Order: sequence, then structure tokens, then C-alpha cells
Amino acid sequence: MTPTSNPILPGAEPFSADGGPAGVLVVHGFTGSPQSMRGLAEAFAAAGFTVELPLLPGHGTAVEDMIPCRWDDWSSAAELAYQELASRCDKVVVAGLSMGGTLTCWLAAHHPEIAGIVCVNPAVEPPAPEFMDIFQGSLDQGLEIIPAIGNDVADPDSTELAYDATPVAAGQSLFKAIADLEPELSEIRCPVLLMTSPQDHVVPPTNSDLLASRVSGPVERVSLDRSYHVATIDYDKDEIETRAVEFAHKVTA
Repeated sequence: MTPTSNPILPGAEPFSADGGPAGVLVVHGFTGSPQSMRGLAEAFAAAGFTVELPLLPGHGTAVEDMIPCRWDDWSSAAELAYQELASRCDKVVVAGLSMGGTLTCWLAAHHPEIAGIVCVNPAVEPPAPEFMDIFQGSLDQGLEIIPAIGNDVADPDSTELAYDATPVAAGQSLFKAIADLEPELSEIRCPVLLMTSPQDHVVPPTNSDLLASRVSGPVERVSLDRSYHVATIDYDKDEIETRAVEFAHKVTA
């Protein structure tokens, strides 16, 4: 696996209404890598935005590197990337897939100055207790990893560079963070572009329904009917990129 790490893509335009540059932070998902978001990041950059696409801790190398990582590691990395981008840009949009969508919502709930967010199949709904019991049971049996959840893609010609296993304790940490985030979703007051795959075998579409019902800002919804979970590299990737760029232009104008 050789995903690009911590790329920063500077844009020439556009500028915000205040006359300064506008930026986009793009965040990948759990056990994935920037590869799944590179097309979207490049679309933003081609439209003139300053773009940052960080590699989250424990990702993009070997699954063993992710075993000790927790939500605090990923949220701290997302916060740092946001702060660095915001220091260079007058307005910032945040876009994320899956856990990247979780981090996107977490940032928006804590940073009301964010101009808008783009969420693709975001994970924001606390899992059922039975699901949590499966993870705890795995840990009780001494299992640090279980079968993978990555590469849920309908297009047979597209492959996600994701781990072939799931770190159990890291997953538990994500689930707890999602539960903690749920009551804060109403703090999201910026515009939201929410794109959802009806056939998602990783994050149920009800997550998107929950997010749309809880946020306080305006929500624009798009159905990705031809794609599975990793829609950013699937059949609907072009629509995602077009809609996301249009949205970013609108909220930073």
C-alpha cells in the first residue's frame, strides 16, 4: 500500500467574499487512506481551492500501526490540519467520507466559523448494543483484529487502498466517539451537502437520515444510486466531485 501522505494542494482561486483565499480540508475514512479521496481533493484544487488531504494516524502503512490508535489521535490530526488550513484561508469547507464524515461533523460542531461541510456516507449513528458486544467479545477472546470493512465499491475496475483487517479497539474508540458526537450534531449550523449511497454495506443510510434531521443548518441531499460505501472512487465519483465543488463555491462566495 502506497497512498500519498499529507498532500497539500494549493489553489489559485477562488477567493472568499472577504478577498482572501478559500480552502477545503478533505478527510478519508476508517482503515482507508487519502487514495479514496484524492479525486475529490484534486477536483477542489482544479477549481482553485487550497486543499489539504491528511493521512490520519495509523493509516496507510500496515494494520499493526493502527492497533494502538484511537479517536483522540484522529480528531487531533483533523483539528491540526484544519487549524493550519484556516491560518492560510479566510473561509474553509470540510469534506469527509465515512469516519472522515464523522470527523467533518465533529469539526463543524466545534468550529461555527466553518463555511460548509460535505459528507459522503458519514458515520454518525451510534451502533446497536449487539454490534458493540461483538467487538467486545473479540477483545475478550484476545483478538486485536477482525475481518476488513474496506473496499465496498460497486465498480469492479476500482479498488480502495484499505487495510485487509479491522483493529478492534480502534473501532470501539470510533463507536464511542460517534455516540458522544450524536447530541452535538445540532451545533452544526453551517450548510451541509449530504451524499448517500442507498446500497451501503458498511454505514447504513440511516446515518445520513439522522444527520439531516439533527443539524441546524440547511441540508442539500444527493442520492448516489450507483455506488456503494466508498462512493468517492465508485460510479458516482464524477457527480460527487461536481456537486461538492459547486457547493464549496456557493458557501465561500
